[in-house]
Amino acid sequence: MNIKVLYFARLREEFGMAEESIALSEGTVGALLELLRNRGSVWAEQLGVGRNYRVAVNQVLADASAPIKAGDEIAIFPPVTGG
Repeated sequence: MNIKVLYFARLREEFGMAEESIALSEGTVGALLELLRNRGSVWAEQLGVGRNYRVAVNQVLADASAPIKAGDEIAIFPPVTGG
């Protein structure tokens, strides 16, 4: 299945891209994150255990067990504050 992945703020800067299309065989947020970490280097560092970031599936915050289906839009971003 193909999904669209968006990167925001420092992650966009670190990865050198704002978005990409990914073919994913297993449909969970955790599986996607593992696939991205397995790219190594900056991917493993920025998405590693203990790093602070959030994931949304179709603009709804999601945890690692959240399902992903074909055509979904996944956003990965650092937490933000405002005032």
